[in-house]
Amino acid sequence: MYCEFKSTRRKRCGFSLVELIVVMVILGMLAGLVAVKTRGYLVNSRKNAVKAEIATILKSLEAFRIDQSRFPTEEEGLEILTQSTPTWEEGFISKVPVDPWKNPYQYFVSEDGVEIVSLGADGREGGDGEDADFSSKMLEE
Repeated sequence: MYCEFKSTRRKRCGFSLVELIVVMVILGMLAGLVAVKTRGYLVNSRKNAVKAEIATILKSLEAFRIDQSRFPTEEEGLEILTQSTPTWEEGFISKVPVDPWKNPYQYFVSEDGVEIVSLGADGREGGDGEDADFSSKMLEE
């Protein structure tokens, strides 16, 4: 801290430029650390949301299969789950969900059953970290 005596009655004190710069650098480093940690929590929460939504879609597909004695075709897609049937007037789900990155879920039918896939943050196949794909097959592991 710097103090300057202008007159015998008054003393002026303040911080030097170097002290202010040091404090700003420390605050910047702390803000960067907090941002990195927060991003990690955000990525994990989005991945958990994908798992929960895929599980919900799978339950709706199973209810559709029990009601209609079949799974929806790939052409019908997940949209058919929102339509009413004689036994499910409100449909199996209220709306077709999108993943936390606002991309539509992919729906595939094979001999092994059905598969729901989220393509991650980039919306493309493959990737690592936040861009990694997540499949309903991974719930079974």
